[in-house]
Amino acid sequence: MDGVAVAAETLEWSLPVPSVQELATRRPETVPERYIRDDMENIAAIDPSGCPSLVVPLIDMNKLRNNNDSQQQAVELHKLYSACKDWGVFQLQMKSIKKMREQAKEFFDLPLQEKKRSAQQPGSLEGYGQAFVTSKDQKLEWNDMIFLRTLPAQRRNMSLWPQQPPSFRETLGNYSENMREVAVCLMKFMAKALKVEDEKLSQNFQEGNYEVRMNYYPPCPASERVLGLNPHADISGITLLLECGDMPGLQVLKDGQWVFVEPIHDAIVVNLGQIIEVTSNGIFKAPQHRAVANGLKERLSVVTFCYPSSSANIGPAEPLIKLGTPPLYKTVTNEEYFHYFFNRKFDDPFIDMLKLKP
Repeated sequence: MDGVAVAAETLEWSLPVPSVQELATRRPETVPERYIRDDMENIAAIDPSGCPSLVVPLIDMNKLRNNNDSQQQAVELHKLYSACKDWGVFQLQMKSIKKMREQAKEFFDLPLQEKKRSAQQPGSLEGYGQAFVTSKDQKLEWNDMIFLRTLPAQRRNMSLWPQQPPSFRETLGNYSENMREVAVCLMKFMAKALKVEDEKLSQNFQEGNYEVRMNYYPPCPASERVLGLNPHADISGITLLLECGDMPGLQVLKDGQWVFVEPIHDAIVVNLGQIIEVTSNGIFKAPQHRAVANGLKERLSVVTFCYPSSSANIGPAEPLIKLGTPPLYKTVTNEEYFHYFFNRKFDDPFIDMLKLKP
């Protein structure tokens, strides 16, 4: 993985780069120039504990599903609507999934040669490496990752699924099924919050595509000058993030300020993607977010990208338009949506390509 080609043809695959984890184990006093981000201001974020209004909302799944207490459910549904509209991200209180955390850590603790058995291949983002590296001059992120397609099962490339640790494959398969249940349930409540009584949205996610990315952010001696993950908005429907420890690193842009999403043990982070922004006709937002490194501690996360069925068109929900609101976005096929994304320039804002001109 050490050789670097000149350029990748599209964003659908990534050039090989050295392992950041291996670099960090050598405890360098300085960081290679290719990781240094002096072009980015304000990599440090505000402390949300000193500003309660900038604490990411917390939603209780049990209260949303409590049909025996309609008042409590209505209050939680309003909280969900506000979180999706004002933040685009929230933490969802639910039973934690300990085994997936353990398996992610065990994978990244493996020797480099064992991890390389799952290395990305030319022409694909799937596997162990880094994503969206398109040129030899591009600034690199301070992370290693493994990215795998998990659902439906026929999309899996089992040659890239690690065989070590021994329970990895079984645990990831079960975890993906659990995340699909969460996504489908959330779609029902988001539709209800939008007053769109339409089962089609949740059904599309029942039949949808699911992908998992596991991230390892090693300690960095120049943590205030690198980025673990560049600022971006997700292209998914929703993204479900499981923190594997108590080290904060995810930041969301809120009112012009980068705010830490503090890990909560019995919660996952729900981040809205641009498919839901389009589906809600701009009512719900897909937020800009990024990851930062820490000078002393590692951070691991397991991220599930949840997409609707490949047969579903992507555009504003018809019931919203029938209420008299003009559509703000085009309606495109699933294939067109991804073609727009993967064949743009790396820094081009994707959501703007879908907006209708006034």
